[in-house]
Amino acid sequence: MDVRRIARMYYKRKDIQDALISYSANREIVPRYSDSFGKRPDILEYPNDIANLADKGVTSFHCSEELWRNPMDLKTALNPEQLNDIRIGWDLMLDIDSDFIEYSKIAAQLVIDALRFNNIQNIGVKFSGRGGWHIGLGFQAFPEEVKGIKIKDLFPQGPRWIASYLQEMIAKSLSERILAVTDLNEIAARLGKPIDSFHEKGKFNPFSLVHIDTVLIASRHLYRMPYSINEKSGLASIVIKPEQIMQFNLGWARPDRVFPKPYLPEPEKGEAKELMVQAIDWQKTQIPREGLKKPDGNSPKKEFIIKDVSPDTYPPCIIKILQGMKDDGKKRALFILINFFRSINISDEDIKKKVEEWNQKNNPPLREGYILTQLSWHLKQKSMLPSNCDKPQYKDIGVCFPDFFCSKIKNPVNYTLVKKRSLYPQNTDFKKSKSRKKTTFQKGGVEIGVSKGYYAGKSRGFYKV
Repeated sequence: MDVRRIARMYYKRKDIQDALISYSANREIVPRYSDSFGKRPDILEYPNDIANLADKGVTSFHCSEELWRNPMDLKTALNPEQLNDIRIGWDLMLDIDSDFIEYSKIAAQLVIDALRFNNIQNIGVKFSGRGGWHIGLGFQAFPEEVKGIKIKDLFPQGPRWIASYLQEMIAKSLSERILAVTDLNEIAARLGKPIDSFHEKGKFNPFSLVHIDTVLIASRHLYRMPYSINEKSGLASIVIKPEQIMQFNLGWARPDRVFPKPYLPEPEKGEAKELMVQAIDWQKTQIPREGLKKPDGNSPKKEFIIKDVSPDTYPPCIIKILQGMKDDGKKRALFILINFFRSINISDEDIKKKVEEWNQKNNPPLREGYILTQLSWHLKQKSMLPSNCDKPQYKDIGVCFPDFFCSKIKNPVNYTLVKKRSLYPQNTDFKKSKSRKKTTFQKGGVEIGVSKGYYAGKSRGFYKV
C-alpha cells in the first residue's frame, strides 16, 4: 500500500481541504510525513497549504486539543502560567484504542452512554483511522469557572479527571460485555500473552484490552485531525453519528468513500458543568484523606466510628438537601449525602433507602439508573468525609443556611458530633487513660476511638477536620 500516493490524491480534494481548514481555527497543526512530524508550531490557513504539503509527501495532519489565541506564539520554553495566558480553551478529547475494534466500539458506546448520564447531548464521534475512537466535546460546553477554578486553565488536569471518572463509571459494564463475547484463552494465544496479563487482583481487567488515554494527555498534546489519513491502515479518520458506532465497519473509512461533515456539534453553553463538577469531586476521592490532627498539626492518621446518629443532629445543609431539590445541583447533593451518611456509619442498605426517598422529593428526580450507578460506585470506595463547610458547593447548590452550631465546626460531620453532645449531655461519658496515649469518648451511643497521640483539646471531643 502506497500511503503517500493515496494521501496526495486525497488531500487534493476540495471538500477534504475545506474540512481540514474549517477545523483548524485556533489550533496548533502539525503535518506528518509517514514516520516523522513537521516543525512546531505550525498552522493551516488556506486550502492551497494542504495541496502544497501533499505534494511534499504529507500523509496526515495532527492538531492540538487546546485552543490558542495565536498558535504561532507557542514555544517549548513557555511555563504553565505563560501557556495559560495564550490559551483560550480546550476541547475534551477522549482517546479510546484497542487491538480489536469490536472492543473499542463497546467502550466508545459505553463512554457515550456515560456522557449522556451526565446530561451531555452534543457529542462528536470519529474513527481514529485504525482501531479506536475519538469522542469529543467542544469547549463551549464548559462554564467559565467551576468551584472558583478557571476551566480554560485546567489543562491537562481537567480532561484527565473527566477521562478517569468516565473510565471508572464504565469499568464494570465494559468487563461484562467483553467477557460475554470473548474467550480469553483465544485472545491470549492471538496476542502471545499469558492469560494472567488480563487480570488484576484476580479479576478480569477490561482495560488490559481497551485503552482510554488518561495519562498521556499533556499540554500541546496532539491527535489525528478529522478526515486525516492513518499511515498504518490507509483509512481516513471519518466522522460518524454516535448511534452508528456498533454498526461501523472499516469499509466506511476508505478514502474514496469519504464525504466530510462537521466533527464537534455546537454544544449548549454550560451543558458540561455537572460533568466537570462530578469529575473534580471524584478526583478528590482518589487522594487519601489525612487523619484528624492535633492542634500543632503533627500527628498520625486516626480511626473513628460514629454510631446511632439521629436525624435531629444533622446539619442544616443536609436537612435542606433531604427536603428535595428543584434546581441544578442534585448530582452534587447526591455526592454530599452519600459521603455524609457513610461518615456517620449508616449501613449501605439504609443509605440506598434514604437516597431513593430523597430522590422522590426532587423535582424532577434524578434518573434511577444514575442513582444506582453512583451508589454502586461510591459504596465500593473508601469512606470519605463530605467537603468542608468553607467549600463553595454548599452555597452553589443553595443549601447553606448556617445556625449557631455552624460557627463552631468545619465539616458537616463535626456538626453532628457537636450537636449530639449538646442535645444529650447526660449520656456523655469520657474515658481517658492516664498516659493519654489513647482516648475513647462515648457520647449517647456515639463512640469515637482515637489512636495514639490524639487528645480532645479544649472542646473535649470536638475534632477539627
